[in-house]
Amino acid sequence: MTHPNDVAVGIVGLGGIGSHHATKLTERGANLVGGMDIDADARERFHEEFDLPAYEEEAALYEACDAVLVTTPNRFHEEYATSALSAGLDVLLEKPLAHSLESAERIADAARAAEGFCMVGFNNRFAEPVRVIKHYQDEGRFGETTHVEANYVRRRGVPGRGSWFTSADVAGGGALIDIGVHAIDLALYFLDHPEVVEVSGETRSEFGGRDDYAYVHMWGDDAGPEGFDVDDSASAFIRGADGSTVSLEVAWATNRPATDEFVVRGTEAGATFDRGSGDLTVHEAAVGGGHHFSDAIVETRDGDAHAAEQATFLEAVAAGEAPAINTVEEGLRVQRVIDAIYRSSETGAAVRLD
Repeated sequence: MTHPNDVAVGIVGLGGIGSHHATKLTERGANLVGGMDIDADARERFHEEFDLPAYEEEAALYEACDAVLVTTPNRFHEEYATSALSAGLDVLLEKPLAHSLESAERIADAARAAEGFCMVGFNNRFAEPVRVIKHYQDEGRFGETTHVEANYVRRRGVPGRGSWFTSADVAGGGALIDIGVHAIDLALYFLDHPEVVEVSGETRSEFGGRDDYAYVHMWGDDAGPEGFDVDDSASAFIRGADGSTVSLEVAWATNRPATDEFVVRGTEAGATFDRGSGDLTVHEAAVGGGHHFSDAIVETRDGDAHAAEQATFLEAVAAGEAPAINTVEEGLRVQRVIDAIYRSSETGAAVRLD
């Protein structure tokens, strides 16, 4: 079998996340063979930092690769993911699957028909505390997991006003599709991806379009409110066919303390996981020896979720088998929920998905 580090891998989209992936691949000794971007400055930066060729056209990169990571802005996911799949390559596609449900469905269709596979970049699944929660669930410690409180809330964290992140045409949305996608995926993952039958939600744009937007830190440069046409927060309730539920709070900006807390509730035990700090506590109650509550603090090793995600991808490419985790079908389910939240907000009513 091919060693994972012998897999020839390229990167399509050489912006911030593409460069981050390139650094992680280099650190693990992977066979990174080049990159591709339509932007000349991005190609030059990549070449200077990694001493690798950077192409203007994807076909030239594909010829040198066994697999590619697609890290472009959302609107271009379909173009490059489908062309790579058509070229017989395996694909790790950064989240979300696409900028729209229709585009996501076309990617899923292409993946079903392709010789290779498409894995979606939900890196939080590979965090050490998340793996511990799933282990306890598989052991039966939680009993039946019935509800997840999913929070990914920044007090002020609009990413670069004026960038593609704040353009509905390119990103497909704002906070919900950017960071909410992680919260939705992790919540559904803890619930073993139930069939979602109903979604009710509200999206808001209250801060990003203001001249007096007050912030302390910003990822990227601030070009001001002009052109900001996306949501900066969302609240939603998601109902599964099996009775499981998710309450969702997402924000780039809101007047409350930031929180990255996920609360997993089961019939025998539950857990609180802070995605930002990595803190994990398991909550239980029992009658043995007297009625009592117990809260167990779980300490894990420091892990690198992106590196673990890349390792899973490269191992699957080397083995010639699609990974069982982060599948394109799971990415499509998450995209359907995002689309339903936006539709629910537009109509002011719950949206049925069954």
